[in-house]
Amino acid sequence: MRHFLILLAASTSLAACATGGTTSAEVADQTPTVAQAAAGPVDPASARKVQLGSFGFDTAGMDRSVEPGDNFYSFANGTWARTTPIPADRSNFGMFTMLEELSNQRTREILDEAARRPGSKIGDFYMSFMDRERVNAAGFAPIAPVLNRIDAARNQAELAALMGDLSRMGVNAPFGNYVDSDDKDPNTAIFQLSQGGLGLPDRDYYLSTDPALVAKRDAYRSYLVQLMKLVGAPNAVSRAAAVLALETQIAQAHWTPVESRDAEKTYNKLTAAQLTASAPAFAWTRYLDEVGIAGRPNLLVRQPSAIAGTAKVLAAAPAAAVKDYLRLQTLDTFAPYLSQPFVQSHFAFHGTALGGTPQIQEEWKRGVNLVTNAMGEEIGKVYVQRYFPPEAKAEMDVLVRNVIAAMDRRIQGLAWMAPETKTRARAKLAAFTPKIGYPEEWRDYSALQVSRNDLVGNVIRANEFEHRRQLNKLGKPVDRREWGMYPMTINAYANFAWNEIVFPAAILQPPFFDPNADPALNYGGIGAVIGHEISHHFDDQGSKYDETGALREWWTPGDVQRFNALTKQLVQQYDRYEVLPGKNVKGDFTLGENIGDLAGVAVAYDAYRASLSGRDAPVLEGMTGDQRFYLGWAQVWRRNYREPNLLQRLITDPHSPSEQRVAVVRNFDPWYQAFSVKPDDTLYLAPQERVRIW
Repeated sequence: MRHFLILLAASTSLAACATGGTTSAEVADQTPTVAQAAAGPVDPASARKVQLGSFGFDTAGMDRSVEPGDNFYSFANGTWARTTPIPADRSNFGMFTMLEELSNQRTREILDEAARRPGSKIGDFYMSFMDRERVNAAGFAPIAPVLNRIDAARNQAELAALMGDLSRMGVNAPFGNYVDSDDKDPNTAIFQLSQGGLGLPDRDYYLSTDPALVAKRDAYRSYLVQLMKLVGAPNAVSRAAAVLALETQIAQAHWTPVESRDAEKTYNKLTAAQLTASAPAFAWTRYLDEVGIAGRPNLLVRQPSAIAGTAKVLAAAPAAAVKDYLRLQTLDTFAPYLSQPFVQSHFAFHGTALGGTPQIQEEWKRGVNLVTNAMGEEIGKVYVQRYFPPEAKAEMDVLVRNVIAAMDRRIQGLAWMAPETKTRARAKLAAFTPKIGYPEEWRDYSALQVSRNDLVGNVIRANEFEHRRQLNKLGKPVDRREWGMYPMTINAYANFAWNEIVFPAAILQPPFFDPNADPALNYGGIGAVIGHEISHHFDDQGSKYDETGALREWWTPGDVQRFNALTKQLVQQYDRYEVLPGKNVKGDFTLGENIGDLAGVAVAYDAYRASLSGRDAPVLEGMTGDQRFYLGWAQVWRRNYREPNLLQRLITDPHSPSEQRVAVVRNFDPWYQAFSVKPDDTLYLAPQERVRIW
């Protein structure tokens, strides 16, 4: 099981600079790097340059008219938020998206160069997308053979086989499937089934009577009608309505997001016979044969009642409705790679109706995203050579070691944890594998066939290539050198089963990390991110995995009881945050990420203070070291949202919105001291109300 720093969106790239906010001025820095801070004062003559402000923080983006104790996010970021528009082709915009744009620009250069080399697979893949004249002339002909196969299915067994075949092509209907470590035997790979098959983001979009979600449902119905009409299907309105009704039945069987994040509830190892018995009317044998796991003794079924319920719905539905369901799921999956009417319809629904984004991304950005998702490590080899110098990796090694050491000290000092559990927790921490920048071995794409003149074929072959790569893991020892993200990705993650924390190269740059910046900013930025990912292994789900990465109870009952009492306080704290009128953060859904933020900032602060070796940090532009640390945390979460995107995140994203992530500082005593926060300030919590877990 992996937990990510943020959730990635497929349509969040735009070339634009923030106005009136983040600066890129290079000013001589008089502060030490992370390594230098541990070694002692730095000679001003050896000082290097930073990329943000004079010491790593964009002071122009602050709003000093706001009291830090009333709204720390606005104090740190208010001018930036007020003066930075969301570009027309984005649903939100902030520090992550600005770095993503930089990463995309760099990737574009790599792909443009590759496209000029005959036989380059990444270049040919990219050009197959960029040749819009050819793509538009083809209409939906490239996907017609798949649609014809759906039409030709004669019975439920053939439809089930088609579902398995479509899953290999990348159509996530009606189930999601993948290969990953067995949670209770992490050195063994196992095939896993999860609920899926919905065209809307979540079950609530089908079942809720909230007017905002009803409107999304209506937009989806219209989108399905449009797809039907684009392929010349008669009776488009009634057929789309039947598919929406079918998906609504599937949604009724789905688990809630809170249920689906429970590591114990989602661990259900079944045989094929047991899976078949859960919904015997569905042709499971045909489905599993086509997926490619016939004869495997076991599989993990993440939401058994949802998967059985979905299978029962499909087995009982009229064959015509199931065919239309598969037809529309296929069209929705491949619409971005068909002619312009399909591209526009897909964006009008997914981009505008769901995310509020007015304008589709430029073609090159969509092409970059496509090839990155298909062959990311082939691009990553070049990216790392050009943009991730060895000294950046060396500086990150220091930071990671310091933050892990701070977490170890935190564990030793816990009052609520039993001594025997502390010993196991420290052993788990000592067994961590940090991955920084890029994988040790690059993925081999030599078996993937790419044609410069066949976009849809390339997409299907890439999906099938990845499906085969996953299946090839079965029956073999798990290769823990593998990465779940590409070097160009602006994100980070924790993998419970492998007991690892992972930081791709692209996130290791300002505002998260600048080796030339004030250490307080680096610890408040990437240091807190490191702490966040470390603490995921000890959050309400990660804590269920032991030092070997196995899902196994290792806490005493008293530890669990005391921990749950603390996390309940955090749930209640976040439940009170109203983000949109009448719509609050879901404290139980976002609990793991909120624990990550709480622990990440606490541990990074300790690591920062330890790096000073008892010395006082210099005062820079009137700011103390502690003030700069907390401002560094606030700066990385600068983000403006369109309201539809924010609504979707409240329902589907286990991370709290940016303002609430920054507000975690109200739980830390040093923050109150650094900014002279008083009892009548909005964010003030009495000492006994401040949540302290790790």
